[in-house]
Amino acid sequence: MKSVLPPALVVGTGFGCRVHVPALRAAGFEVAGLIGTDRERSSRRAATNGIPAAFTDLDEAITRTGAVAVTVATPPHTHAKLTLQALSRGCHVICEKPFAMDTNEARAMLDAAERAGVMHLVGNEFRWLPERAVVARAIRQGLVGEPRFMTLSQYISFVADLGAKMPKWWFDAEAGGGWLGASGSHIIDQVRTWLGEFASLSAALTTVSARQGVAEDSFVLRFRMANGAEGVVQQTAGAWGPSAAMARVAGTEGTVWIDGSTVWHADQKGVRELSVPVELKLPAPPLPSDDPRHRFSHLELGPYTRLCEALRAAVDGHSPSDVVPLPTFVDGVACMKVMDAVRVSHANGGGLISVV
Repeated sequence: MKSVLPPALVVGTGFGCRVHVPALRAAGFEVAGLIGTDRERSSRRAATNGIPAAFTDLDEAITRTGAVAVTVATPPHTHAKLTLQALSRGCHVICEKPFAMDTNEARAMLDAAERAGVMHLVGNEFRWLPERAVVARAIRQGLVGEPRFMTLSQYISFVADLGAKMPKWWFDAEAGGGWLGASGSHIIDQVRTWLGEFASLSAALTTVSARQGVAEDSFVLRFRMANGAEGVVQQTAGAWGPSAAMARVAGTEGTVWIDGSTVWHADQKGVRELSVPVELKLPAPPLPSDDPRHRFSHLELGPYTRLCEALRAAVDGHSPSDVVPLPTFVDGVACMKVMDAVRVSHANGGGLISVV
C-alpha cells in the first residue's frame, strides 16, 4: 500500500514556491495547496510547481485539504494574521522572518502557538549552514574560553542597482521592510545562537544605495551581551563590487572565524581548520540555474530542508533532531526585542538602549 504523506500548505507564491515547496517535499510532505492574494497568479504558479490546488483564503484551504502544517512566506505585516489563523485550526507552523511587526505582535503569536500545543518554527534556516553550526558548537565546547569580542561585517550588492528586482516589502517600512528585517533578523539570530542574549545596544539604520524615501538597505549595530561579550555587526546590501565578509569571535582562550565556508580556530597551540562533522552536513545542493530567481537556492534549500524535517518529526509525533537548536517562536520574540531596540536607538540618534 502506498504511504500517505501529510498534507501541508504554503502561503506565499514567491519565496514560498522557490524554497518552501521543494524543502517540504524533501522532508516528506505533500504540498496540497498554494495560497496567494491573486487567484490567477496563484493558480498559474501552483500548476508550474505541480501543486494540485490554489487558494486565496487560508481557512478554506485548510478545510478543503485537511492540512496539518502551514508555512508562511508572505510580507512581514501579514505574518501575525496568517499564523494565528493556522494555529486556530491546530496546524503546525513555520513562519518566515522577520517574524512580526514588533515584540507585542510576536508575543501574541508565541502565546497562541503554546496554547495550540503544536510545533512552531521561524524561518531562520541558516542555523543549519555548516560553518555557522560549527562555530556555534566550538563556542559551546569552550574552544574560545569565555567569549569577549565579536565582529561581523559584510558588503553585498543585492540592491546597489536601482533596477534590481527585489521583493517590494524590502523597501516598505509599513510592510515590515528594511534590510534590518530582511537580513538583520538572520544576523541577530546568528549572534544569539553563538553568544546568547543581548543586554544593550546602539544602532543606526542607513541607506547606502542611491534610493531615496525607502526603508534602509544597511545597518550598524554595537552591542553588549548578557554574558559580557561586546561586539559590532554591520551589513550593507547597497555596495557595488564583489561581496566581502568577516565573522570572528575572540575569547579568553582562543578565537574562531569563518573564511568563505571554512571555519578556523586559533589558540596558544596554533591555528587549525575545524572540520564539519557528518551530522552537520547538508543534503546535496540543487544544480546551478540560469534563472536569476534561483541564484541563492543552493545556499537556502539544504538548510530549509532541515527546518522542514523538524516540522515533519513533530507531525509524526517524534522528537526533532537537536543537532542544531531549533528556531522557535521563542526565538522569534527574542529577535523582535532586539529589532525593536535597534529602531528605538536609531530614532534617538544611536543612543544606548537596553534590550528587555
